[in-house]
Amino acid sequence: MIRSLAILLCACLLGGAASAPARAAQFNVLLFTKASGWHHDGVHAGVTAVQELGKLHDFEVFWTADAGRVMNDAELAKYQAVIFLLTTGDVLDEAQQAAFERYIRRGGGYVGVHSAADTEHRWPWYNRLVGHMFHVHPAIQTAIVKVEQGNFPGMERFAPRNLFTDEWYEFGPAQSKDLVYLLSVDESTYKPQTNWPDRVGKGMGTFHPISWYQHYDGGRSFYTGMGHMGATYRDQVFLHHLYGGIYWAATGRGIGK
Repeated sequence: MIRSLAILLCACLLGGAASAPARAAQFNVLLFTKASGWHHDGVHAGVTAVQELGKLHDFEVFWTADAGRVMNDAELAKYQAVIFLLTTGDVLDEAQQAAFERYIRRGGGYVGVHSAADTEHRWPWYNRLVGHMFHVHPAIQTAIVKVEQGNFPGMERFAPRNLFTDEWYEFGPAQSKDLVYLLSVDESTYKPQTNWPDRVGKGMGTFHPISWYQHYDGGRSFYTGMGHMGATYRDQVFLHHLYGGIYWAATGRGIGK
């Protein structure tokens, strides 16, 4: 009798477990870190930060620097957003570029962090996807970051003016007419001038954007110029900003009315 009850109880427990719904993440992102130019010391801190954001906000993160493994139609279809984290130089061949273009046109999301704007300069479609491309930068400095548009996920923790330290990129002209600017840096609060052997930096003037988003070619694109230093990936305001971009790129949700 006791043995029969034990068997019945076990069967009930197993049946309940079998019928319980499987846990599913909110969405899946591909974290891509290939660098064929400058290799940033902060990349591992950035990877860890995105992985921790995934745990905090319940989304899956697959990290690789191997374009051959993931930049094809079958693999890209697994992800709702692709993050180019501190990528540099030419990172995709022509077939991989074509696959990524198809991915965006099917409604995929793109997130570019810092030197994602110093990636694939000779690929015009990607230039337009990013929105502005890197030109030059001065030394790392502290500056005032200003909110240009707060009606976007991840902007909730910024004050109207914020003290941040980073490597402030000077960008070339806008590559898309659809950019919505989120953050700018006040050039009067740091020294934007610099001289490189092959180029000169004079700053961008009264309006120097550093973060923006757009709907592009059927998909969504978010970019932040912040994130050069590994220590930045411990800053909770920056991390909330980064997650807001990931969340919007992956889902298209979060913009208020």
